[in-house]
Amino acid sequence: MKIGLYFGSFNPIHIGHLIIANQLVENSDLDQIWFVVTPHNPFKKKSTLLDNHQRLEMVYLATKDYDKLKESNIEFNLPQPNYTINTLTYLQEKYPTHNFALIMGEDNLKSFHKWKNYEVILENHNIYVYPRISEGIVETRFTNHEKIHRVKAPIMEISSTMIRNAIKNGKNVKPLLPKKVWEYVDEMNFYK
Repeated sequence: MKIGLYFGSFNPIHIGHLIIANQLVENSDLDQIWFVVTPHNPFKKKSTLLDNHQRLEMVYLATKDYDKLKESNIEFNLPQPNYTINTLTYLQEKYPTHNFALIMGEDNLKSFHKWKNYEVILENHNIYVYPRISEGIVETRFTNHEKIHRVKAPIMEISSTMIRNAIKNGKNVKPLLPKKVWEYVDEMNFYK
């Protein structure tokens, strides 16, 4: 089985994440996409994150009605801060019959050369890249790489940060979140 790994804080997961994941799984050779909830991204401040299990619950609520989209807590028990190469190695050992690929926005591809052991990732895994509006350029070595596949998907200019700020300021974000996620965020009084 081919599994696309969509890493993120998902703080909160929003419709942009679902649209991109669904577009990828329906228009590529991927069988499923796993939303890997990251407990702590080395490039983000930990203080802004909701509890790991609350974010996992939101991802579960957002994906439970989609057969090809799954939530994953695989990184919760790995040493922190964690790096993608460690997760890939762990997953390959745990699920030797699965073929794991990365899903990333073009903005992440621009800084991919800074990732820990990025050469090993590229050697062993395909990468599916969806378009993002961002500064900078993709390095030439990544533009026509046989393991890097550009996928047509809508450009989503929605961010979890924007949603958190809007909630904090009393704005209505209901259209930006899956219904069950919005209900959970509202019920739990998150981000206020």
